[in-house]
Amino acid sequence: MKPKLSVNIGKLKLNNPVMVASGTFGYAEELKDLVILKELGAIVTKTITLNPRRGNPPPRTCETPSGMLNSIGLENPGVENFLKEKLPFLKKSGVPIIISITSESGVEEFVKLARRLDGVKDISAIEINISCPNIRNDTKIPRCQGTRLIAQDPKATHEVVKAVRKATGKTLITKLSPNVTSIAEIAQAAEEAGSDALSLVNTLIGMSVDAGTRKPKIAAITAGLSGPAIRPVALRMCWEVYQKVKIPIIGMGGITDISSALEFFICGATAISVGTANFINPKTATEIISGLKEYLSENKINNMKEIIGDLKL
Repeated sequence: MKPKLSVNIGKLKLNNPVMVASGTFGYAEELKDLVILKELGAIVTKTITLNPRRGNPPPRTCETPSGMLNSIGLENPGVENFLKEKLPFLKKSGVPIIISITSESGVEEFVKLARRLDGVKDISAIEINISCPNIRNDTKIPRCQGTRLIAQDPKATHEVVKAVRKATGKTLITKLSPNVTSIAEIAQAAEEAGSDALSLVNTLIGMSVDAGTRKPKIAAITAGLSGPAIRPVALRMCWEVYQKVKIPIIGMGGITDISSALEFFICGATAISVGTANFINPKTATEIISGLKEYLSENKINNMKEIIGDLKL
């Protein structure tokens, strides 16, 4: 008997619990010749905004020990161009498409995006990115002016999620930031506001300096740190949130192989998302799926659900 890999994220059913993270897989067409897309559990698109966005000036990326810094600044074509130019290919992939959205102005932009996408049948779920550290946050949300992220405040998080929840009937996922004192508190606020699931974590804020020139290696000075360097932090936060919420967790942060993927499942993730590893080996996600099947079979485990949160203390 083959082990059952399928999991549910809200109303969304995935054939397997391995997806690719927003911002690391483009809009999938870029990798169509390298990855068998239909084998993935789901594809999470690069984050889109209401209007086209140019992103931050270069240099925007640099390698760091066991990771990378990026400050792309959410460059994207805007929602209408996305629907016209990117979605037609995505819907041919044969897997659920999760659209990542964010706002440049305030709650209303989140709402407009959610409403616009709600009627598009080829979109399986919406992920609200309230945690990107690479855009200046001028959102018209109390307590979140200047450089403060929405995901750094439970009240602001609750306000955004509640508003988007009213605007769409699709499965709603909220992406959280690790740059907080208590991620469990933020997670509970998102759950109470109506989020169907949580993605965690987004990148840690970091920086790197060229000692020769004494200048930052990233034009924006600070940037988002991702890759294996952040895995212990991400894993700890996954475990903490699992203790406090009932909705599914999509774990991410330095997942590179079956062993690191299993760590997240054992610490409470219902699904996992592969990010930075895609830049090194685009087949990482599909290799993890194969490894997961082998692990379950070898350990005589019939269902994925048996290992979720099964940390032995």
